Amino acid sequence: MPKRVELGMARVPHEGVYEDVFVPLVDGTPLTDWFEAFSGVRQEDLEAKPFQPGKARLVLGCDCGIAACGPLVADITADGDTIVWSGFRRPHRGGREYPGVGPFVFGRAQYDEVLLELG
Repeated sequence: MPKRVELGMARVPHEGVYEDVFVPLVDGTPLTDWFEAFSGVRQEDLEAKPFQPGKARLVLGCDCGIAACGPLVADITADGDTIVWSGFRRPHRGGREYPGVGPFVFGRAQYDEVLLELG
């Protein structure tokens, strides 16, 4: 299994929707650095519980600011004291997959702390 990395969350301005969005950080690097045409998750999208374990969970929104337009999703699994993000894909617009990114393995306690801060 790949080494564990730390999850962080940055609140950054989004020019298109004129509000801040949440961008996951993997060992301090914004997840948006690995993917083009994606933005962070808006506050209203947090109600859909992104980043929680499950198949095809939202991890980034479309760069237009509307997550449903063309989200980046990942399979998020919980296994004991770890959370794993894998299977990154864009289900819309041709269903592009990103097999060269991840999997990312997070420690469960640290991961849960970050999500708790999101509210």
